[in-house]
Amino acid sequence: RSTHVPVGEDQVLHLELAQDIAQHFNKKYGEFFPVPKAILSTTKKIKSLRDPSAKMSKSDPQKLATVNIEDSPDEIVLKFRKAVTDFTSEVTYDPAARPGVSNLVSIHAAVTGLSIKEVLHQATGLDTAHYKMVVAESVIQKFAPIRKEIKKLQEDKSHLIKVLEDGAEKAKELATPTYQEIRRLVGF
Repeated sequence: RSTHVPVGEDQVLHLELAQDIAQHFNKKYGEFFPVPKAILSTTKKIKSLRDPSAKMSKSDPQKLATVNIEDSPDEIVLKFRKAVTDFTSEVTYDPAARPGVSNLVSIHAAVTGLSIKEVLHQATGLDTAHYKMVVAESVIQKFAPIRKEIKKLQEDKSHLIKVLEDGAEKAKELATPTYQEIRRLVGF
């Protein structure tokens, strides 16, 4: 019964399906479901490090194209060092003319929370080779606490099972009244 849902650009179609289902249900059985609206982040799509014309994807066969949260700092540095850019050494943001460097700027902005303008200001005087290492370090810093927590959770299986069981119970408690009302509305 959500009214607003944070989604990535790739999930907008899924949300549109949920909107259609809510509208059809409401038309047939009366106003019950809110029609959810998308909340899109400012970072639309992160592009591949090896092909900045394509989005970064877990399924990309090129291992150097995608940064994963569980990547070690050395792996992250390697991936950014090998990131496709161009022969101009200045760091600028022009996705059409300089997609590789612009992708690095977008990634840097996304992981630091800075605007593109602020990131470019910080990169003044850096060539792209040095800038790649700045971006890599920012990604490493952003992922470090997440990787630490993942490792901690993986080491405590009983805690994970408890969290899953508690979450399932809470979801059931929250969903049951809605489920019962839907059954009543459709005549079951």
